[in-house]
Amino acid sequence: MPENAFFRVYGYMELTMETVFIADDEQIIREGLKHIIDWANLGFTICGEAKSGEEALEGILNLNPHLVLMDIRMPKLLGTDIIRLAREQGFTGRFIIISGYSDFTYAQTAIRHGVEFYLTKPIDEEELLEAVTRIRELLLKERESSTNIDLFREKAKNVILHELITGISTPENKLALPDLYADSYQVVIYENYYGLTKPPYSFAELLNIANHGNHMFEHLTIDSREIILLKGSFALRKFGEFLSHYEQHEHQKGSPLDVLFLAFGRPVKNMDEIYISYEEALLLCRRRFFCIQGQHTLGYEELPFLNNKENEIDSVKLKHYQELITDSLQSFNRRKIAETLHELEIFLYNAKNDIKSVKHFLTDLYFQVKEKINLIYSNAAIPFPANSEIIIRIENSVYLYEIIRFMSELTDLVINATGAPSRDSVLEDIIYYINNNYQKNVKLETIAPLFGYNSAYLGKIFTKSTGESFNSYIDHRRIDHSKKLLLENKLKVYEIAERVGYKNVDYFHKKFKKYVGISPAEFRKADG
Repeated sequence: MPENAFFRVYGYMELTMETVFIADDEQIIREGLKHIIDWANLGFTICGEAKSGEEALEGILNLNPHLVLMDIRMPKLLGTDIIRLAREQGFTGRFIIISGYSDFTYAQTAIRHGVEFYLTKPIDEEELLEAVTRIRELLLKERESSTNIDLFREKAKNVILHELITGISTPENKLALPDLYADSYQVVIYENYYGLTKPPYSFAELLNIANHGNHMFEHLTIDSREIILLKGSFALRKFGEFLSHYEQHEHQKGSPLDVLFLAFGRPVKNMDEIYISYEEALLLCRRRFFCIQGQHTLGYEELPFLNNKENEIDSVKLKHYQELITDSLQSFNRRKIAETLHELEIFLYNAKNDIKSVKHFLTDLYFQVKEKINLIYSNAAIPFPANSEIIIRIENSVYLYEIIRFMSELTDLVINATGAPSRDSVLEDIIYYINNNYQKNVKLETIAPLFGYNSAYLGKIFTKSTGESFNSYIDHRRIDHSKKLLLENKLKVYEIAERVGYKNVDYFHKKFKKYVGISPAEFRKADG
């Protein structure tokens, strides 16, 4: 057979070489057997040799070769006795018997002990080549069959573990895995810290370093997630020590510990409760979006209470945060902006909604703030990102803190673009704010904190600087705007009242007559 032909035919180039042991009392024959055929090309390597029966038996038992090539007549022990004794002590390898005697009695005895080939001297090269090739095929089939059995057992074990962890196990399943019994359990899920792809390093392999006879944990994959089931108090204690070290030390960039994210459920005592630990770890994995920067672990203690109906995203909350951010931007109050973004982060962490809804909420919030600021500062060239860029940036963010940082960049952008040098005093900023928000329910008590003032003190300096009270100033702005709307003659009087900030039309009539001297209807008629 040409070089490497066997492997090309059977496709076993990558398999481990089989071992062959040669036993004959004549050295010249042993040397001839080593070179009569190309053992390496057939997938064998010679692991040892013997010149007597005793040496042969000792070598076979110690080296456990896959194939023994042996003369039937050996000093001190016949080949048939060597085969019998080796079999009695558990040897399962193959034999090719070589003899100068074609005695049928020897052949019968050898066949009884599982010898497939009985060759006579002088050895025919083609005959030996055919025998060794056939044995190689048998060995490969045995290995494949053994591998299949192991795979079947492993698959069965994985199915049982899957059912235990997900909470659909039966009593029979538990009995099928006696090595699973322990005094406590805990489920850990590990992922890639830098994204949703599979981590380049296996946490299971890291645990294997300290695994005591595979009794510390089980490893399986569920829905593309890597799951670790810790077994026993020793394993749980070691994991706790690992967490303590892991969370308190910085990790070298790109190292196995740097790229791992771990989520773990609570420890449980009974096998029937394993699913509880798993469900908590799974929920935490889904909530890793809320982790702070540099956080590589998330445990069951950090699970939020999600049954509070108040912690739910809706249009009211959207308007609330839009107004808080917009008001703070107009007052150039960076401290208040930071507090608002932090409050927003806490609210979203405890919200019942899924991550997709949270991202949509933040996208809508960004758009509304952007639209409101563009309306207020229509003459300012604020370099906002395009809407498509905003959507992509928020949707592709792995963590909430990345989006909050993006929102913070927005506030810096607005303040830097709208902080007009001419308004060099806080009072000018307050007047600017009122001029752009008088149509809302503006009160001194709500404005003062935005600018870092006590309301009573702000009222005094406002009156002293403008010559009129805070409320009077707002009334003047509202009435001035209402005059313009009345002259346009497009809206009814009650609609104009609401447009300029008066919820009660009678109160609007009263204020208008106070400052103008006539009613809104008379003002419109007089102009007409």
